[in-house]
Amino acid sequence: MKPTQDIKSRNNTFKFNDSLFAIQTIVVAGIILASLFTAWTDPGLMPGTFGKNYAINQLENSNDQTSLNNEKTTRTKPLIGIVAGHSGHDSGAVCPDGLTEVSINQEIAAYVQKNLSEHNLDIEILKEFDNRLTGYQALALLSIHADSCEYINDQATGFKVASALSNYHPERSARLVACLRHRYAQSTGLSLHNSITLDMTSYHAFDEIDNQTTAAIIEVGFMNLDKQLLTQNPEKVAEGISNGILCFVNNEDISTTPTP
Repeated sequence: MKPTQDIKSRNNTFKFNDSLFAIQTIVVAGIILASLFTAWTDPGLMPGTFGKNYAINQLENSNDQTSLNNEKTTRTKPLIGIVAGHSGHDSGAVCPDGLTEVSINQEIAAYVQKNLSEHNLDIEILKEFDNRLTGYQALALLSIHADSCEYINDQATGFKVASALSNYHPERSARLVACLRHRYAQSTGLSLHNSITLDMTSYHAFDEIDNQTTAAIIEVGFMNLDKQLLTQNPEKVAEGISNGILCFVNNEDISTTPTP
C-alpha cells in the first residue's frame, strides 16, 4: 500500500472509532437521564400501578440496605419492625376482581413507616419469611394482614389484634394489643371482631424473633365488606396502626377498650 493510501485508511479508521464512541456516549447519557427521571418522578405520576409497585420495591430495597448498615452501627432511635403480610412469599387472599391481600398489606405498611418515621422511630419493613426475623430484636414487631374476600355473613366486618399465646412478657404484649385495638377503632371506625384464630396466636414470627421483642399481629379488616376502607383509605388504616404503636411506645393512657 502506498503511504498516501495508508494515511487515508488510518484516518477513516479514526473517524469510525470517533463515531462509535459518540454513539456509545449518547446511549449511556440517555440511560442516566432516564434513571434520574424515574428517581425524581412522583410515583403517583407513573402509569397504572407501576408507580406504587416501584415505590414499594424501592422501599424494600432501601430497608434491606439499611438493615445491613445498622448491623455496623449503634441505633440511636427505638426500632419498630413491620411485617407486610405475605410479601415476598405469596399473594395472600385474592378477590374475584384480582385484588390481593399482599398489595393491601404492602401499601399500609409503607404508610405506617412514613408516619412513625416522623416520630423519631426507626422503622423496618420486613417480608413474610424475612431472614432478619430470626432473633429479631426491636422494641416492637407488628405483622399486618387483611381478612378473607369471601362473603361470609353481614357480621364479617371489623378488625382483629392478637399476640402470642405465651411469651416472656405477657404484660407488654397485652398493652401493645390494647393500644392497637383502642387507637385503630378510633381512627377507622371499625369494630373489633371476636374471631381470633390459631393462625394469629401461633403466628410463625412469634417463635422466630428474640424473646425480648414485644409482638402482635393485626387483621386490618375484611376484604369484602371493608374493601372500601382498605383500598380507598389506606392512610386512615395506617393512621390507626401508627397511633396504636405510638400509644405503646409512649405508654399513653387507654381510657376505654373496644368491646367485641
